[in-house]
Amino acid sequence: MSDTRRMLAEMADPLFAELGADATMDRDGARLEQLGLPALLMPEADGGFGGDWMDALTVFRLAGYHALAIDLPAMIVAKTAGEGTEAHFALMAFARTAQIAGALDAALALSVGYVNERQQFGRPLGKFQAVQQSLAGFACEAAAANCAAVGAAQALERGDAGFEIAAAKLRANRAVEVGTTVAHQVHGAIGFTHEYGLHPLTRRLWQWRSEYGNDAYWSKRLGTMVVDAGADSFWPGLTARTD
Repeated sequence: MSDTRRMLAEMADPLFAELGADATMDRDGARLEQLGLPALLMPEADGGFGGDWMDALTVFRLAGYHALAIDLPAMIVAKTAGEGTEAHFALMAFARTAQIAGALDAALALSVGYVNERQQFGRPLGKFQAVQQSLAGFACEAAAANCAAVGAAQALERGDAGFEIAAAKLRANRAVEVGTTVAHQVHGAIGFTHEYGLHPLTRRLWQWRSEYGNDAYWSKRLGTMVVDAGADSFWPGLTARTD
């Protein structure tokens, strides 16, 4: 992570943690504006932050991690691509992918912390092999969503990210089902209580999964791209897109 990106994360992380799931534009929007976050991707010459897509990934992921109620990613993307365009739809799909990745990491951290504290039959829940296996599967899904988001951001930096965004949103969508299921299974009833921090994350995850393309939409989009390219082009085209 570059020094600039680290500084950006250190600036955004505590603010998003403070605002969280209770943030409102009327009360808190000005604080985001003061930091210049809505203009993250605008060039400095135009009064923007001058950030790139990896910077956007950092901010989008932190917004997801803290279940930020203000749709800051939509504000950032709106200054880059006009609403209603195909480019706007794709960029918002990327934004939701990054938010899903962050929220999955937060839900996983809550789940691991809870099972290590909660005692059952004289020992922590985390000592039971079945719980460990479930959380290991959850960790794999969260890691896959994060890798997919990074790949899409890198593709956006290169300029042609249609394939990567389709694959990333689909992979992140599929991770949501496993992650939210395991998180609520290991938490039990406390995970649904108003005071506990899990349900703001899982409600957002279910919402983001369906926004800007659900599983069926991106499966069809991805399949169409593969078929149109032809069998002989699939593997060379795939390997050419990644290191």
